[in-house]
Amino acid sequence: MITLHNIINGEIVQGSAADGSPAATLPFFDPATGVQLGTAPDSDAATVDRAFQAAHTAFKSYKRTTPAERQAMMLKLADLIEANADRLLDAEVACTGKPRQITREIEILRGADQLRFFAGACRVVSGTAQTEYVRGFSSTVRREPLGVVAQITPWNYPFMMAIWKIGPALAAGNTLVLKPADTTPWSTVILAELAQEAYPAGVVNVVCGGRGTGAAMVDHEIPEMVSITGSTRAGAQVMSAASKTLKDVHLELGGKAPAIVFADTDIDQAAKEIALGAFFNAGQDCTAVTRVLVEESIHQEFGAALAEAATALKVGGDDADLGPLNSAAQLDRVEGFMSRLPANARVLAGGKRTGAGFHFEPTVIAGVFQADEVVCEEIFGPVVTVQPFRDEAEAVELANGTKYALASSVWSNNHGVVTRVSNELDFGAVWINCHQVIPAEAPHGGFKHSGTGKDLSVFGLEDYTRLKSVTTSHR
Repeated sequence: MITLHNIINGEIVQGSAADGSPAATLPFFDPATGVQLGTAPDSDAATVDRAFQAAHTAFKSYKRTTPAERQAMMLKLADLIEANADRLLDAEVACTGKPRQITREIEILRGADQLRFFAGACRVVSGTAQTEYVRGFSSTVRREPLGVVAQITPWNYPFMMAIWKIGPALAAGNTLVLKPADTTPWSTVILAELAQEAYPAGVVNVVCGGRGTGAAMVDHEIPEMVSITGSTRAGAQVMSAASKTLKDVHLELGGKAPAIVFADTDIDQAAKEIALGAFFNAGQDCTAVTRVLVEESIHQEFGAALAEAATALKVGGDDADLGPLNSAAQLDRVEGFMSRLPANARVLAGGKRTGAGFHFEPTVIAGVFQADEVVCEEIFGPVVTVQPFRDEAEAVELANGTKYALASSVWSNNHGVVTRVSNELDFGAVWINCHQVIPAEAPHGGFKHSGTGKDLSVFGLEDYTRLKSVTTSHR
């Protein structure tokens, strides 16, 4: 049984309650089997305060580091991640059930690469040259770190989302307190341990816990920003709570990504690629394809091809294409959607749990209408719907007809079509003849109920800074 601890001010902190008794803990499980793996602290407000005090003290000196110094620290952390890739991978797979090889490549090793991007980006942050806007005075604009940042990561990509948050925050000169999801804390705690080898004490702090821990972080007076990746409901709660102390918020929330397929598309190839974009990580991805909109003339043929591609995917095991859902609660949620399908809906593939643990079959549903729950609401599981459209205008209307606005894709060989449609789509990311291609250099983030702010890219780095105007007299 694994026992995890908090990392505060460069030290492993076992913690205790206010009366001196052992601190509360939360169990975490292997979703592939349902067997408990270990426990992690359920940190109270006093522990959260201790972490923020450490980050506050560390910021006084860390904010004065040069970009070159911050680059060196981050490059060291990237090297440490690569050197400990197997250890991180074991923890990530144990808590998520993801396929090992692809998780190693696109999450663990790519995480190291993303840190190297931010290590370079921090040395070329944009600004304005000093100039004379008023005769006799010189003006310049400084880009400065915010201060201490509170960060909360989700359970679907625990390691990768931790990287996405600490990378720009540290590159910009902030210190931080990060809380991983209570069901997937292990890889984040290891990351925090490695960070202590690269950064001064108090710069990177990790506290484990549930909703109470997260609420204590949001309510605390020290952090200047709260950054969360999670559900739209959680984001709304954070925004409301943060407003009491006028904190900045950085929200990457839910999604309901459409894939718009036109009749000139290679049906079999597009079906296979869309299936991977829908079912990777068991559909537990805010950018995953969840709605497939298909031109009428190929609607039935494409639905059949997508169902065939879904059925061909292997669920669970060492060579799996997708692993289990994260928890019994998430499995219940997905099964709830299936139990409430309207009479008009037709299940073309999947539709039920399978094997041990929390596995669920890749599922394709046709015959649905725009107002159906399964079309409107985020399922966060391996379930996609298929709807027909008549023309470009209807395709755009159906695609944009959601409160979510994170990701989308367009599939056509016609340059004019993909240009016009991509311009009209109301989503933070539009992919053309592909889905979920996310380089470190491109901004990632949505609009509307999908949140505010950007991850990755120089824009993500700038989100963790503030602007200061400085004017100097020539006297």
